[in-house]
Amino acid sequence: MKKREPVRKKDNVIYFPELEKRLTEKGLESLKTKRYNEAIHYLEGAKELDPENEDILIGLVLAYFEAGAYQKAKDLAKEMLLLGMGDYFQMVDLYLTILIQLHEYTEIVTTIEALLEEWEIPPDRNEHFLNILQFSRRMAENEHPDEEEEKEGSSIAGDHRKELKLYSLMDPNEQMLLVSELTDKNIRPYLQEIQDYLRSDLGHPFFKTMLLNLLKDQDYDQEVMVHKFKLENSFVPNALPEISSQPRMETIIELVKEKLENNDPILFQNIKSLVERHFLITYPFILEPLDPNAWAAGFHFIALQYYGDEPQRSHFTCEYDISIEELEAAVHRIKEIEEISYPII
Repeated sequence: MKKREPVRKKDNVIYFPELEKRLTEKGLESLKTKRYNEAIHYLEGAKELDPENEDILIGLVLAYFEAGAYQKAKDLAKEMLLLGMGDYFQMVDLYLTILIQLHEYTEIVTTIEALLEEWEIPPDRNEHFLNILQFSRRMAENEHPDEEEEKEGSSIAGDHRKELKLYSLMDPNEQMLLVSELTDKNIRPYLQEIQDYLRSDLGHPFFKTMLLNLLKDQDYDQEVMVHKFKLENSFVPNALPEISSQPRMETIIELVKEKLENNDPILFQNIKSLVERHFLITYPFILEPLDPNAWAAGFHFIALQYYGDEPQRSHFTCEYDISIEELEAAVHRIKEIEEISYPII
């Protein structure tokens, strides 16, 4: 007969066997389906029972980060680095991402300089860290401009940098760092370069989304040409909808919600994440087919394939009242977009 795990007790509270395992599973599932506050609740409970479990701690750092609790995420990530927990370079990357959100550029510089001095960095990661170091040094200097620069009202590093060199930024973290740097600065001196990048058939569509959103946030009210997925059109940034509340995206999510929210809420949440990622990278274009039902069916179909199922196309054409050609067109387009989506999206 299997020996029972002893019941544990702490501060007169009895903990059932494997409670931390169940809390961890619930927390990671909540994290996966973007219920971040719920994930924090479960994972904090699991951490109390098993404070050295790396899966729990990494999950909790990610949950804090996604919920916007950046200081808590930073403190826990730093503690894990000091204790040598997790894959070191992955933890450093995560820690730097958190610091970028906090705009703590001096800390980024200190961290990377120590990394370069004390660790043998893999060759494929060396340039990545050096680029982030270069950006952060520039931003750290901007946080303490001299009096002359303040009098002149200088922008972005005292206008010492004449261009952004957008095409040289291939790493998503470097791109996010640049956008973060520009967020609170006057971007007018760099408008021509940004516009040239947006209209070019080169460059990553996700980075173009970030730059276009930057123009929107700075209330830019002139037309800009945008090229994505062999499509080209002009848009006025401050007239565009918010990325998170695009009407067409909301319509598609609502169609899927009607089919799945009550019957399979986890599948619905995964499809919702897939739709949001798709609309983030294609923003602000509306891609064919035009019928939202075709897209809802396509996302539903693709999600089931990700689960390892082999769904019947005829079921979706009936369920969403579309033709097989419309379904195939949507599925093909979604797969095309997924292939170039960044893992950070």
